[in-house]
Amino acid sequence: MPDPELSSQRPTPLIVAPGQFQYTRPQSVEDVIALIDGHGIEIVDLRFTDLPGLWQHFSITLPEVSTRLFEDGIGFDGSSIRGFQEIHESDMLLKPDCTTAFVDPFYQQPTLALICDVVDPILRQPYSRDPRYIARKAEIYLASSGIADTCFFGPELEFFIFDSIRFGQDPHCGFYYVESAEGEWNTGRDEGAFGGGNLGYKSRYKEGYFPVPPHDTLQDIRSEIVLVLMGAGIQVEVHHHEVATAGQNEIDMRFAPLLRMADNVMIYKYASKNAARRHGKVATFMPKPIFGDNASGMHCHQSLWKDGKNLFFDPSGYALTSEVCRWYIGGLLKHAPALMAFCAPTTNSYKRLVPGYEAPVNLAMSQRNRSAAARIPMYSDSAESKRVEFRCPDPSANAYLAFAAMLMAGLDGVSNRIDPGEPLDKNIYDLPPEQARGVPQVPGSLEESLRALEDDHDFLRKSDVFTRDVIETWIDYKRVHEIDPVRLRPHPWEFQLYFNM
Repeated sequence: MPDPELSSQRPTPLIVAPGQFQYTRPQSVEDVIALIDGHGIEIVDLRFTDLPGLWQHFSITLPEVSTRLFEDGIGFDGSSIRGFQEIHESDMLLKPDCTTAFVDPFYQQPTLALICDVVDPILRQPYSRDPRYIARKAEIYLASSGIADTCFFGPELEFFIFDSIRFGQDPHCGFYYVESAEGEWNTGRDEGAFGGGNLGYKSRYKEGYFPVPPHDTLQDIRSEIVLVLMGAGIQVEVHHHEVATAGQNEIDMRFAPLLRMADNVMIYKYASKNAARRHGKVATFMPKPIFGDNASGMHCHQSLWKDGKNLFFDPSGYALTSEVCRWYIGGLLKHAPALMAFCAPTTNSYKRLVPGYEAPVNLAMSQRNRSAAARIPMYSDSAESKRVEFRCPDPSANAYLAFAAMLMAGLDGVSNRIDPGEPLDKNIYDLPPEQARGVPQVPGSLEESLRALEDDHDFLRKSDVFTRDVIETWIDYKRVHEIDPVRLRPHPWEFQLYFNM
């Protein structure tokens, strides 16, 4: 339940300066210095992403900010970062990317945030396990392929905002407890301690899509997140409540090139978590925190462009798509089992990837149809809007790795003219059993996805975008730190099933 003291306090509004949404990203070190001077910055926060996908940071003082910082970098201990170095090779460097600078509104002291690249101090080369470097290499490979010069991504990240979360695991017990004033299960709760009486207006299971307040209690927090994103130079198109009860949300950023969008995803997650915390709540991008209702996905809209032209558009093609688009889809579908190791990378991801909900498990192409893994939106017939929406990923993914992997799969499809098969423009879940058996599906567990990645990764290895070391490290990390710990522990429902055997 929410802390009564915390709930009774009205949070200080997050102030976003008028016109800050017009913020233009700096392009040079001089621009960064001007940003520091113009905003009275006192601290500079350096950020980078570990292999699983969590933002890490440390802060420096203004005397440390110079041209040399951007050219030579600053040292840190790589052995303490998940998926990075061993203890005997721990020294690493961070080099800030001046184009990523933004003023962080969550700190009391005026702080400028900079996203950094990781560098090997001995070789003075980009670090092969740096997720941001892998995304950059994917963009370089795209340009060198001659197929296109830009891949645009537009992910739809869903997430929950809860009033509180408690969880624990010991040898003799294990539990989790989610609480939300929006939760359907709270229609009978006496909420007198939280302001008097039960105020009702709890969204029923699977009925949280688009109701106005008072059902939607999170409008102001979402708007606050949007203003933070716009203040960081990220264009936002729309935000709304999502399908699930208990506070599921979505904020849609306007599409951007692959690397830039992966950076934007990191800022999106950071802003969502900290805005929720300012209001005494907690945000999570865990795919499936609630049983019996919709989970959180990260549907990824993507398209290839060359010389300012969308290569996915053809006015005479199926759903206005070109052969290039369909071949790209063919690559996504062919390599989808291996892709899931990066796009649905947690054991919890596979609580979402089950038949019957909007999360697609069927590897098929379709227009408009949300039960297909590869959907072609039909909102507009303009050439600029034509794209494919790959619906299998979820927001627990490391965006740098997931976007890079999807691009590599799509390019493999284009290079080899992979046929995606006939479109399935019907509800695949309602197909007769004999037809349904002919539609391939995504793996049913993280272990299956990792095995698929072991068997199918040549498409990722082109131009060393994903090195063999990165793939092996990813697989080992997931098995040792995630699959085995979950596999070895009793599940609460097993007591319900087996205690009286």
